[in-house]
Amino acid sequence: MAIDWYREFVNFTYEPAADDLVCLFYFEPAAGIDTAEAVGRIASESSTGTWTTLFAMPPRMKELQATAFAVDGNYVKIAYPLALWEEGNAAQLLSGIAGNIFGMKALRNLRLIDVSLPMAYLRNFRGPHFGIEGIRDMMHVHGRPLTGAVPKPKIGFSAAEHAAIGYETWMGGFDFVKDDENLTSTPFNRFDERVRLLTRMRDKAEQETGETKSAFLNITAATDIMKKRADLLAECGWNYAMIDVVVAGTAAVMTMRDYCSDLGLAIHAHRAMHAAFDRNPKHGISMQFLAKMMRLIGISQIHTGTAVGKLVGSRKEVTVLADILRESKVRGVRRLALDQDWGGLRNAFPVSSGGLHPGLVPDVLDIYGREVVLLVSGGIHGHPKGSRSGARATMQAIEAWTEGMDLEEKAKSAPELAEALEKWGFYKPK
Repeated sequence: MAIDWYREFVNFTYEPAADDLVCLFYFEPAAGIDTAEAVGRIASESSTGTWTTLFAMPPRMKELQATAFAVDGNYVKIAYPLALWEEGNAAQLLSGIAGNIFGMKALRNLRLIDVSLPMAYLRNFRGPHFGIEGIRDMMHVHGRPLTGAVPKPKIGFSAAEHAAIGYETWMGGFDFVKDDENLTSTPFNRFDERVRLLTRMRDKAEQETGETKSAFLNITAATDIMKKRADLLAECGWNYAMIDVVVAGTAAVMTMRDYCSDLGLAIHAHRAMHAAFDRNPKHGISMQFLAKMMRLIGISQIHTGTAVGKLVGSRKEVTVLADILRESKVRGVRRLALDQDWGGLRNAFPVSSGGLHPGLVPDVLDIYGREVVLLVSGGIHGHPKGSRSGARATMQAIEAWTEGMDLEEKAKSAPELAEALEKWGFYKPK
């Protein structure tokens, strides 16, 4: 008598249905487990299986089984029937394809790389409220990257000090001032006071420059507190809220997407804690998948790395991430991403941040192009003449890239850029 039934979840002749969800996994079987059993266990544990054969099951259970249908070395594609998934519930999807399977002893390593979402699943999600063009219209910025900076150090300033640095950042030509991931409402910098003082400085900067200025203010907390903080942002005329989306959780972000949309607030998604599960290339969840989930549930932009700054991520990975967020149809990249037709869901901005300065701006824009939010923080505040000059130097570097001019040539007529290059050159932080 058979004890387990894992191999019943494997069929290498299976053709996925049009409304199947298809996942791409990297896997390494544990000692004594062959490939077929390993992929069968993944499909079983993430759908209708259990560790042993059962006495009886309704015949329809067969139709709900996931099917491992294609193996390429240590990579497997598994198809999941649409009926397994609750409509409009991304958290429940994670519970299946990114749940118990990571703890199975039969696998030494397992990594969820991507999932291809069919139209029948997508239609139950609203996606981003604004889209890239909507954000550009809101900020009145077209033809160049959007720009922003975190006051550095990322935490420690009082609300008044934070607002003063914000003003200098805006006056240097930047569009946004940004809270960082660990600044919410601390004893030395309370959220309400920071909002109030930044609002005053924003209004002053807008009056003096004639430009639209904004900020990514970090509302991350319990959901009821996030709602109160979002209310305050709307009352003060802000158009953005920032959420640490990984630590807040998928369900909370889904709730806040609709709440913020009703207030006219876009969501800036910080990915703090993502590397805890996506840095190991053999185990966990990929950043590609995280970015896809965030576009699905409706953030307006999310950090995607630089490939040239201080954080991990190759040029190829960064390009894939940008495509997943920006394109209406994404062509799969072998072992890195699957095809994805987003249908009518709006797109979102990739955000490039982490160890950037004016000398690296052309490298980043060669990768991303114009459709990116460029965050240069330490690389403006460390400028020899201060934050305003650092922001100007960054804007001059963007101008040089747009004009097809190298930075040394541009620096001859751009003193702030010349001073930035004298300090940092083209240094890539480690």
